[in-house]
Amino acid sequence: MVSGYVLILAVLILGGFIATLGDRVGTKVGKARLSLFNLRPRQTATLVSIATGSVISASTLALLFGVSSQLRTGVFELGRIQADLASTEADLAQAQATQERVEADLESATDERQRALTRLQEINQSLNQAVAQQEATEGQLRQTLSQLDAVSQQAASLRQATDVLRVQRDRLLRQQATIGSQIADRDRAIAQLDQQIAARDQQIDQREQRLISLEAEQDFLEQQVASLQTQYQGLFRGNIALNRNQEILVGQGRAENREQAEEFVTGFLLEANRLVSRAIAPGAFIDQQILLIGNREVEALIDRLATGEDYVVRLLSAANYITGEPCVVQRGEPCVQVFIDSTPNQQVYAQGERLATVTLDPPPFGERQLVERLNLLLAAAQFRARQDGVVSDTLQVADNRPETILNFLEAVQQSGQAVDFQAIAATNIFTAGPVQIHLAAVRNGRILFQTNGSSDPLENSSDRRLLEGR
Repeated sequence: MVSGYVLILAVLILGGFIATLGDRVGTKVGKARLSLFNLRPRQTATLVSIATGSVISASTLALLFGVSSQLRTGVFELGRIQADLASTEADLAQAQATQERVEADLESATDERQRALTRLQEINQSLNQAVAQQEATEGQLRQTLSQLDAVSQQAASLRQATDVLRVQRDRLLRQQATIGSQIADRDRAIAQLDQQIAARDQQIDQREQRLISLEAEQDFLEQQVASLQTQYQGLFRGNIALNRNQEILVGQGRAENREQAEEFVTGFLLEANRLVSRAIAPGAFIDQQILLIGNREVEALIDRLATGEDYVVRLLSAANYITGEPCVVQRGEPCVQVFIDSTPNQQVYAQGERLATVTLDPPPFGERQLVERLNLLLAAAQFRARQDGVVSDTLQVADNRPETILNFLEAVQQSGQAVDFQAIAATNIFTAGPVQIHLAAVRNGRILFQTNGSSDPLENSSDRRLLEGR
């Protein structure tokens, strides 16, 4: 600010000095009556005054421009400065908008991280519960096996005793004329022993059914543990889009000739390619082939379908793949290795065939106990269906209305009788599935309740023999 005052003072002093100098020069020119450029003396004096004023202005500007760099910049670069200012303001507005978007993304990422941590805690809790349940089941299984061994030893001892008694009975029969009363006593004793043996055999059958149920329950829990472990690992390694041996697509195909078979296989692979690209790169448009499969495997499938037989075709993942697989997102080249499984679509179960049986503990029944045994029955039926070749994991209870199943469980609970839960095929079940079943409560080979609305739906003898013989 002081430099500004000094500059103004210098300009005033310089202006006064140059004005005085110009006045004296003009006065001398006027007195001397000088003439320049053939002009009159007065015109010459006027010209000198004009020149003096120009010198004053030029010297003032020269002084201002020489001393103040800001004035030079303001006069000669004002337009550029205004343009730079407008550009800087636009950049500032864009930077502020970018900052707001980044802050919004940061808040979203923070919320997502919190949800992921919550989900991780839930999965850890579920995993611990599943492991504890598996350990309890294994303990029950070991206890049941030990009990089964003890019962088997007792049965062997009873069979040996029965053989001895039968030999004695034969000897007594030969002596019937003399010791008839003793024979009758021995017959009664043998009959009692036969009843005991029958009871022991029934207990052994029940123990064996219990063992099968526990094995199915163990398999079901192992699958849950494996699924939870996969989810647990997926939270740290990224979102798993495809698991190893995961079913990508299933279809039922039949062709009369090779052309129809090729058309079916082409459409099947295109649909599978679309599903895999959607799973690997959600939201991205990928029109290249990303499935990696051998030509020989495809040709073999076409040859099988061209025979005219009905096949169930499944496409499965050969490895684990995560969301955003680099080769898919960046280059779009085939890199998701898959393999084809084709199975003839044959009948696996006939209608009315029993798939699984679960023994219900003696009454009284609690609601939780009934639900647990029902879930175990469904898991055992699904496990057996997979073991027997049904590729579909869909298990449906015919007339799958909640009130039907609730009425069935209430009827069992109110009956107060020890029964067996059985899963019975509601229709003919083929390899392609699905598995449709009826639920039945059976006591001593007689159906007391079931979910198809009848107290005993297997009224013809062939269906009853099929149920009781499996």
